[in-house]
Amino acid sequence: MNKADILKLITIILVVVLAVGLISRIDNTQDREEISIVVEAVKNAALTCYAVEGAFPKELDYLRKHYRLAWDEDKYNVSYDYEGDNLFPDIFVSEVSAEQ
Repeated sequence: MNKADILKLITIILVVVLAVGLISRIDNTQDREEISIVVEAVKNAALTCYAVEGAFPKELDYLRKHYRLAWDEDKYNVSYDYEGDNLFPDIFVSEVSAEQ
């Protein structure tokens, strides 16, 4: 193998490594955006409920049943912590781990 062949091989390896890194970064950005969308959907449903009924719901299932809140349960866990009728709930969304 001469120097030109080695340089070509190194260049190809670097391009492949950079491409894989870029794809991984794009996937991470997309996952964060999807989590943000789920958080906003839960917030909007809770606020709609508050506006219509005068209180935040005690359970997330209430929003799902009465306000058609939905998300991909196989991909995301949603934590909804009721604070009180007039206090905005704590909402946390995380990805379902692959180990489950």
